[in-house]
Amino acid sequence: MSEASRTDRAAFLGVERSLTGRRWATRLGDERLALAIAQRHGLPDAISRLLAARDVALEEVGDFLEPTLRKFLPDPSHLKDMDAAVARLVRAVQRGERIVVFGDYDVDGATSSALLLRFFRAVGGNIGVYIPDRRKEGYGPNAPALLKIREEGADVVVTVDCGITAFEPLAEARRAGLDLIVIDHHMAEIALPEAVAVVDPNRIDDASPHKHLAAVGVAFLLAVGVNRALREAGWYGTSRAEPDLRQWLDLVALGTVCDVVPLLGVNRALVRAGLQVMAQRRNVGLTALADVARLKETPEAYHLGFLLGPRVNAGGRVGQADLGARLLSSDDPHEVGALAVRLDEFNAERRAIEREVLDQAITRIEGLYGADRQKLPSVLLVESEGWHVGVIGIVASRLVERYGRPAFVIGMDGALGKGSGRSVRGVDLGAAVIAARQEGLLVNGGGHAMAAGLTVSRDSLPELTRFLDERIAPQLGAAPSVRELGIDAALAPAAATQELISMIERVGPFGAGNAQPRFALTGVRVGYAQPVGEGHVRCTLVGAERGRVDAIAFRANQSELGPALLDSAHPVLHVAGALKIDRFGGRETVRLQIDDAASAAGSVLA
Repeated sequence: MSEASRTDRAAFLGVERSLTGRRWATRLGDERLALAIAQRHGLPDAISRLLAARDVALEEVGDFLEPTLRKFLPDPSHLKDMDAAVARLVRAVQRGERIVVFGDYDVDGATSSALLLRFFRAVGGNIGVYIPDRRKEGYGPNAPALLKIREEGADVVVTVDCGITAFEPLAEARRAGLDLIVIDHHMAEIALPEAVAVVDPNRIDDASPHKHLAAVGVAFLLAVGVNRALREAGWYGTSRAEPDLRQWLDLVALGTVCDVVPLLGVNRALVRAGLQVMAQRRNVGLTALADVARLKETPEAYHLGFLLGPRVNAGGRVGQADLGARLLSSDDPHEVGALAVRLDEFNAERRAIEREVLDQAITRIEGLYGADRQKLPSVLLVESEGWHVGVIGIVASRLVERYGRPAFVIGMDGALGKGSGRSVRGVDLGAAVIAARQEGLLVNGGGHAMAAGLTVSRDSLPELTRFLDERIAPQLGAAPSVRELGIDAALAPAAATQELISMIERVGPFGAGNAQPRFALTGVRVGYAQPVGEGHVRCTLVGAERGRVDAIAFRANQSELGPALLDSAHPVLHVAGALKIDRFGGRETVRLQIDDAASAAGSVLA
């Protein structure tokens, strides 16, 4: 549901401004659909409201709750150029030609690279990988690297999560005799790079309905297609077993979640199946990473996005670019143990750098526009000399969260800057960047709807800022003066049971396009509270009927939320957050992860 449509309705529980300064808004747009789902499928009201708020049609409820690959995985051949890519790679495998995967340094690129490495090793291919250095080489294929790969004996290069706009480097590599296959998911232009095959669901001439696939999802379809063709060619037999591709779905899940693509349709099925594989701890690299991240419970999409993904990313951001792909593709327990520790250390370094750049960016923005969101431009663009390009994407995301605007953060190095942008729903940032490049305002740039990257000269920054603001303003529309917090339903504490949470988990996995359900526990008092960690508050919420729920609020002291939870006067509150099962110490208890709270002075407790 759009922000505009929510704003037209009364605030949820009448909360116009919460303790964190947000208006509470219902996510449910069609009460009749929720009622129909409850009646036809025998589901509790809270679950029916979740499904209706996510626009799940009445006849689609069963497939949504049980998304299977049999139902949702498309035939790889439906993608443009997929059959040409498959044919060339089958020939390379059969002839023993050298194949090199040219990947990106983020999680989607690392998982795509590791997936193809594992697959081609399993089928007997002569396979290698190349991950460019973020600071020295920048994003995507570059001619010197491709020419070196050719000189070292490669016959075929498969770009993954990059390549769709690398016109000049691919043309030069083609002239040097390399056969090139582009596997990407970023926005394409009308012109395509020179290659044997360009496989990208976001090609303008591709009618695929699966535009939201991450690159690792496209890479998995490539593996499915090559595997099928090898089977049909009689490649497998007594001396070579056909691999079970499902064993690598944990990689697909990790890349899909971390690239923040919508968890709908085929993506939802891939992540659901991948989480089941990950729980079996078959990939020794992922297992080592989970151990250093102290992940001791069954993995969920949240853990992939906030525990594992940032550590895989850390190598490319502030360390060594190929560490993530090496970790995920290795079966050597000693090697992956050392790599996991290094990535954990790099992640800690990344967090420190990120905090410094974020503080400087906020100071720059509020120095220009103040803290009033009404005065902000349609898109935020901040730059500074020496900002670490490894953290600018994360900082851009933090700015989007803080200000509700698309944001670009640019690290300048003399006359040239490299930038990363993040968007809000309804604003196609990739298209805006491509348009700016076509206008001659960028040295390079591309991306997809929610994220984009660019290279820009210092002299072009003022004109680029004006161009982006004018292009994005109509898409952004009139932003509400107060940020909104979506709420799915209200609950009494006594209704927050393990049984309800088990049903909620069937609506998952949660992430982009399928938001984590958020409930408001109404009319509660804080029975016990204490500060923990760096600004967090742990507490117990007590309802009118004496139902009790354990809860925690992270970073609560950054707003009025923390003091309200710690208030010895115990005011009556409505408290909003996500319900979880806490499995600490071998016990299972219900816990609310608090996002917000609001005064409920009119409520009466028995």
